[in-house]
Amino acid sequence: MAKIVRLILGDQLNSKHSWFEKKDDSVTYLMMEMRQETDYVKHHIQKVVGFFQVMRTFAEEIKDRGHKLIYIKLDDAGNEQNLKKNLNRLVEKEGFDHFEYMLPDEFRLDKQLREICSSFSISSKSYDTEHFLTDRDFLKTFFKGKKSYLMESFYREMRKKYDILMDGKEPLTGKWNYDEANRNKLKDTSILEPQLLKSRDVSELVNMIEKAEVKTIGNIDVQNFSWPHSRRESLALVDYFCEKLLPNFGMYQDAMHTEDPFLFHSRLSFSLNTKLISPLEVVEKVEKYWYEHQNQIDIAQVEGFIRQIIGWREYMRGVYWAKMPEYQNLNFFGNQRKLPEFFWTGDTKMNCLKHAIGQSLDHAYAHHIQRLMITGNFAMIAGIKPDDVDAWYLGIYIDAIEWVEITNTRGMSQFADGGIVGTKPYAASSNYIDKMSNYCGSCHYSKSKKTGDKACPFNSLYWHFYNRNEDKLAKNPRIGMAYRTLAKMKNKDEILEQAEKYLNDLDSL
Repeated sequence: MAKIVRLILGDQLNSKHSWFEKKDDSVTYLMMEMRQETDYVKHHIQKVVGFFQVMRTFAEEIKDRGHKLIYIKLDDAGNEQNLKKNLNRLVEKEGFDHFEYMLPDEFRLDKQLREICSSFSISSKSYDTEHFLTDRDFLKTFFKGKKSYLMESFYREMRKKYDILMDGKEPLTGKWNYDEANRNKLKDTSILEPQLLKSRDVSELVNMIEKAEVKTIGNIDVQNFSWPHSRRESLALVDYFCEKLLPNFGMYQDAMHTEDPFLFHSRLSFSLNTKLISPLEVVEKVEKYWYEHQNQIDIAQVEGFIRQIIGWREYMRGVYWAKMPEYQNLNFFGNQRKLPEFFWTGDTKMNCLKHAIGQSLDHAYAHHIQRLMITGNFAMIAGIKPDDVDAWYLGIYIDAIEWVEITNTRGMSQFADGGIVGTKPYAASSNYIDKMSNYCGSCHYSKSKKTGDKACPFNSLYWHFYNRNEDKLAKNPRIGMAYRTLAKMKNKDEILEQAEKYLNDLDSL
């Protein structure tokens, strides 16, 4: 009888996969905690703990279902801390004669596994993860011949293909997108709901990680770690989102507030990206709940959420596989400045960045507008090197895996791809930040000042960004107004001088 070893990576925890439908004594599953994965970027301590925790829970569930499994912990004797070395050792030790794996979602691991298989003396085979709504090449084929990939076109295709919020071939209510209804500032914090937290003690994991001297960033409360550690907890989070957060989600999905880091966001991205739950089951649960409560929940709330999952999430994965590995080196603006030190500490007088970075360090989380329009916006208009920005985003967020991180960062956030993902750079001054948050009211800097003492850095950096990149952006039809305004400015030189002063000492802001 053949002896088969099947590899399960830390973001492939899909208990509904066809692999697990029946027990097979010829199959042994393999899961590994490795320095290869903890060290390729400096990760948030909660991210390392979160991954190891869900991996260990998943492993126990697989064994409870009767499957044979080898689990190598980070501190196990004999752990080579490298995928190839561990596989070679186990194949020889256990006498496996066939190797199988699910297709990885990161280019580096895909390349590594193909190289490993080509060097093996045993046969090998790869399988789909059975998680996403599209295969790797769908987006590339869908937009064949197009310079830019319009997400809205892809999103509508997904809605039709999976019959989500549809009335036959047309969208419910005749409207596809309620994005304009998703831009409200949160003024009444009394409507906020407490997040569903099931805290647990992770001191044993943290001690192991610290003893191994894994370099991490961020903070953790070892007695009260609250990210989901199982499929069951993840599904409970979906139910909680529907019952408590969905009624206000769409309206305030772009809002930011100092009182709450999560607002009405679901916190499901970690569970989705480790594949504990699938995008289709989440969307179908949310859609079903909305159908049952239409008299209480406006369609704009549910459409905004569904667009994020079957639109944006699937779209970003498609861009990743269509454009890698070249994508990771794109730098449209040629930005080369170093990431300011306060990105690692939160120690800045800019209140918006202090809160967005501070909560990222405390919770390994910030929602999409904080990532795009606060930290990302600042990095772009300040001319920070995209490599540094990528590394920071990839490390600090618990849900950050390269396929979803780099397309959002280098594409949407930094416009380093020159317009593959976004049709314009998402640059903004303090006007936008003040419109969508309460950050500006208690800030050291004045939101209304472009120059002079305590002038908000976003204001002068915004115009400096457009001025220095005029040769690249002036013909973009979506930002013509910015250049018309810039041309009429009487104090243009003073504003640019103010920006230069800030750029020469970013760490002091």
